Amino acid sequence: MKSMNISLPDSMRTYVENQVASGGYSTASEYFRQLVRADQKRQAKERLEALLLEGLESGTATPMTDKDWRDISQAVRSAVAKRTGSI
Repeated sequence: MKSMNISLPDSMRTYVENQVASGGYSTASEYFRQLVRADQKRQAKERLEALLLEGLESGTATPMTDKDWRDISQAVRSAVAKRTGSI
């Protein structure tokens, strides 16, 4: 793990120190890692919501046939095989 130094105004540094003291974090680094994880999760959720909206707005839905499911299943199997090198 690499380290990263950041500069904070005194008021923010005090806030972080208080969060560490009262929030169950053992270090400021642990606190910041948790903040980054929360931000990553928030961004992933926003991306998922955007993709879901894109899907909803993509046009009229059509019923899936057995052939559609077989084709999708085969495409997934082929993609997995290609990634794992088991072709």
